[in-house]
Amino acid sequence: MEPQGHLADLERKPEVLLKLADAVEAGDVLAGVPDDVDRVLLLGMGSSTYAAGVAAARLRSRGVDAVAELASSDLLPAADPRTLVVAISATGGSAETIAAARPYVGRSPVIAVTNVVQSPITVGATSVVNLRAEPEVGGVACRSFQNTLALLLALEHLLVGSEPDLAATLRTAARACADLLQRRGEWLATVTEALAGPDGTWLVAPFRRLSSAQQGALMLREGPRRPAVACETGDWSHVDVYLTKSLDYRLLLFPGSGYEDELLKWTRERGSTVIAVGDDIPAATYCLRYPGDTEDDVRLLTEVLVAELVAQRLWSASVSGPKP
Repeated sequence: MEPQGHLADLERKPEVLLKLADAVEAGDVLAGVPDDVDRVLLLGMGSSTYAAGVAAARLRSRGVDAVAELASSDLLPAADPRTLVVAISATGGSAETIAAARPYVGRSPVIAVTNVVQSPITVGATSVVNLRAEPEVGGVACRSFQNTLALLLALEHLLVGSEPDLAATLRTAARACADLLQRRGEWLATVTEALAGPDGTWLVAPFRRLSSAQQGALMLREGPRRPAVACETGDWSHVDVYLTKSLDYRLLLFPGSGYEDELLKWTRERGSTVIAVGDDIPAATYCLRYPGDTEDDVRLLTEVLVAELVAQRLWSASVSGPKP
């Protein structure tokens, strides 16, 4: 793991996502994936599970019996020929996911979703879905996380039989990422200073995009090794509001929940720092907008880049010495 390599990975997000958009448009990304199934079981660890959780919830909302589970669980559903098992591992080497998928091989259709198509996760798989994120030289999942979300959107469209222009959405998200990267000289130092509190950083997102908060918090823990916690917006008032009374509370808010007003009431009354990404929130300390941020799927694919760039800046500073 290396911070400058990670920055290089982040800077290539727009380019790589545009390549994926071309592959989606050509119809190449889900070859061999069955669409005639009764249930979907998504398996993964870490970032893969964050993406899978959102994908499963979206599928359920559209009438598909779907669930996302940590591959390390010892309470996984029984194998069934009508259950599609989606085993996700960017490296292809996650021991828990490989072990979890093994009992389903030959008894259920098993799809391996990975960035390394000749990796152990593909052994025995019915088909392999290439993430096409290209090697991440910094050693941190970033493009592979974004592409996992994108390909799970493609799986959703396949299973529900809808034909939205996913390629167009990916291209809009690529432009949004390029905009945030190109303008980071205008916002990154301010946002980093605001979020890097002495007690840690909190990230909040609506349930439909909870993966943004989860992945963003992981980036702050993984690179700069800082305390960071993710929470769902509505649930925040039940589990995290208490911390605003006793800590120097620094919050990165991904807007879009119908329950933001309650959160903002408490953070305003208790003088918490709130950085909002993707909308104009009057109660926020700072609001960061980008092209396409009114489209929910674009937000899903784009907004975590803000947390990733903040984490990379803090990580780089912790290695080199000077403060960001």
